[in-house]
Amino acid sequence: MKKKLLNFSIGLAALGLVAAAQANTLVYCSEGSPEGFSPQLYTSGTTFDASSLPIYNRLVEFKIGGTEVIPGLAEKWEVSDDGKTYTFHLRQGVKFQSNKNFKPTRDFNADDVVFSFMRQKDDNHPYHKVSGGNYAYFGDMGMKELIQSVEKVDDHTVKIVLTRPEAPFIADIAMDFASIFSAEYADAMMKAGTPEQIDLVPIGTGPFELVQYQKDARILFKAFDNYWGTKPKINRLVFSITPDASVRYAKIQKNECQVMPYPNPADLEKMKQDKDIVLQQKAGLNIGYLAFNMTKKPLDNQKVRQALSMAVNKKSIIDAVFQGAGQPAKNLIPPTMWSYNDEVQDYAYDPARAKELLKEAGLADGFTIDLWAMPVQRPYNPNARRMAEMIQSDWAAIGVKANIVTYEWGEYLKRAKNGEHQALLLGWTGDNGDPDNFFATLFSCAAAKDGSNYARWCYKPFEDLIQQARVEPDHNKRIELYKQAQVVMHDQAPALMIAHSTVSEPVRKEVKGYLIDGRRHSFATAEISK
Repeated sequence: MKKKLLNFSIGLAALGLVAAAQANTLVYCSEGSPEGFSPQLYTSGTTFDASSLPIYNRLVEFKIGGTEVIPGLAEKWEVSDDGKTYTFHLRQGVKFQSNKNFKPTRDFNADDVVFSFMRQKDDNHPYHKVSGGNYAYFGDMGMKELIQSVEKVDDHTVKIVLTRPEAPFIADIAMDFASIFSAEYADAMMKAGTPEQIDLVPIGTGPFELVQYQKDARILFKAFDNYWGTKPKINRLVFSITPDASVRYAKIQKNECQVMPYPNPADLEKMKQDKDIVLQQKAGLNIGYLAFNMTKKPLDNQKVRQALSMAVNKKSIIDAVFQGAGQPAKNLIPPTMWSYNDEVQDYAYDPARAKELLKEAGLADGFTIDLWAMPVQRPYNPNARRMAEMIQSDWAAIGVKANIVTYEWGEYLKRAKNGEHQALLLGWTGDNGDPDNFFATLFSCAAAKDGSNYARWCYKPFEDLIQQARVEPDHNKRIELYKQAQVVMHDQAPALMIAHSTVSEPVRKEVKGYLIDGRRHSFATAEISK
């Protein structure tokens, strides 16, 4: 896989040598390499940044803060009276990108929509097992059971039939996993005996096309000349992969990058004083948490999970790691999201009570545990290693010895999805503003099976509440169901909720039209003033 990606369009490498010098080039200092280039197969923000946003469209528009930044491929749609059938009327004249292995012979049509959904849903689809066949997000969202069929009515009409009404369905299919692939490209690569090429060397209908990828170094895109929507105002988009936040900051100061994510909290005040930088900040729709793998003893014991939660000095972590750019979390969803239950009482920092709970669980002498820490900065955790060290110290005070474990980012996620961890630092940034995107995606029984429920927690009282909320058409009743779900989750403690962060992105003053919303970026609307 790596070799094929490194060799992709190598003849265009010269574009990258002059990229930073081009007036119409935006250089984004990315914090890490993507897991791959398929938003169907991976769930990390680094992957979505590098694949979904530049390359692909969905059926419905993608918005940031209510502003449409990438329009949808359906001009309009209707919903049946019973809420189960959605009929989408597709745009005409939409072109696909090309690469050295494939030149499209037709425009986007209904076949592409059917392919993109059924590849993920149908175990017997020819492409289902290509590239590993792990469609975590599709599974976590319960789409496999929710979608009964995806039918082509004609070239420009698609009908999606659900097994039940689903309140957040339209919001859900605006997300990355619902990106539309080229069925013609897939057919051609299958005939050539290289079906995995659609995931390695992607083509879509989006504003940018991939030119070159050098792992751990750079990703080069150029504006798609035949893009059907509003043309990007930048000609080239370069991801300069720079894991160290201090190095990213130095690059943006020297104008080697124009945008950087995830600055060190300690640098924020300096950035605010820099006349060449605009520091964009927004309350994050996110959660940073510590998941307890409940398939591993003694974490299957509720008292042990509660003890580990009470032993952590959350305030100290917020002060040291977030440095004023975060607030303690007690629920999975942030306070800005509808249905937030403020009546839930957070676990107090109480080492003495934590010791009592361990004694009640038969572990008075403590135990040893592996504590996994991310190797990269994320919007919900600016320094996972430092956080892990502080948790390690707190747990030591109650007789629990934590061994800190880490891996390269892609390996970290792969191993975590396989359930190899015991305790794991991770987090989430919401995609669509619906609580279901947190509760079902991260802690449903389906997510426990498919890998994004890192606690491996499948608990019927909680599951019943979130599934009922999904089908409930009454908004106020949905609010009450989610409030109840938060009480159940807090009591069972499958994870320690640590913090909701403020998202900060320094942007060079020459950049206009760039918007942030959690982990999403509006590359297609950005421009560089001269």
